[in-house]
Amino acid sequence: MIEMNHLKHLYGRILVALLFSLGLCTQAAAEADWPKKPIIAILPFPAGGSTDVFARAISVPLGEALGQPIVIENKPGAGGMIALGAAAKATPDGYTLLFSALTNQSISQALFKNPPADLTKDFTSICLVGTIPHLIVVNPSVPAKNLPELIAFIKSKPGNFNYASQGNGSLSHLEATLFMQRIGATGTHIPYKGSAFALPDLIAGNTLMMFDSVTASLPHIQSGKLRPIAIAAAERSPLMPNVPTLGQDGMKQFDVENLYAIFTPKGTPPAITARLEREIRKILANPDFKVRLGNQGIHPQFANAEQLSAITQSEHDKWAKVVKSANVKID
Repeated sequence: MIEMNHLKHLYGRILVALLFSLGLCTQAAAEADWPKKPIIAILPFPAGGSTDVFARAISVPLGEALGQPIVIENKPGAGGMIALGAAAKATPDGYTLLFSALTNQSISQALFKNPPADLTKDFTSICLVGTIPHLIVVNPSVPAKNLPELIAFIKSKPGNFNYASQGNGSLSHLEATLFMQRIGATGTHIPYKGSAFALPDLIAGNTLMMFDSVTASLPHIQSGKLRPIAIAAAERSPLMPNVPTLGQDGMKQFDVENLYAIFTPKGTPPAITARLEREIRKILANPDFKVRLGNQGIHPQFANAEQLSAITQSEHDKWAKVVKSANVKID
């Protein structure tokens, strides 16, 4: 009887081991066969903005490297939280990516009371892909050519002006709020679902100013439909060497590194995330790719998954403190 029980126990252990091994083999086979269908990349802003331009630039060569197309899904709204929630709910099988405007989504995470997901907890880091600087742009009818003149003009219209942003909870929103606090001005904040919706109203003169990405505003600056005032970064843009930074024009400690990164839903197989990181690294290292994106105001910059995890936590902590100290509220 003892031997029979021992044999049953032994057979049970062998069966469990076989099933486990079979499961590992099945998983390995599935990962080796990946991808066998198109991959969805969820974006937090609409088509035409800097996030969209950057994501599409990476998605084409990435799709070619993987042998399957990357399909862009724009899910704008709530400072990136709609896209964040949708991506977090996706099956973690390697067929859904989140192209994150990391700085924007870190700010939104701090601003919204009940965010649908958390970048630091609900996602697997793939890699940092780069930065895109912001700048202040105004309608050419505004009689200001530089930052001191813009501040003087705003103060001459106490409360009687509108200013745009890329949406509630966006970096554009926070920059504008901090700017108004610094100069002691009040106006009416008009939030949009990204630059593609905000810029037409700014060009039409329905709003006075906006913090926007260099990438989205550049064509309108070149055509004379918008006037650049100052860059909200540590350095001038090589595309606009005559436009000073806010710090150079008198407003110190107002430079922001606007980060972009790629994540997958938590639980995505490591073999898949490692391949994504590897292929994207190759794309970002391509000199022609760097030059082409640089001409659009985008600065490709790679950091691996481990580094991105640390950067994400740092951004999360940093912007939570800024939002709290500035007492920023959602309109």
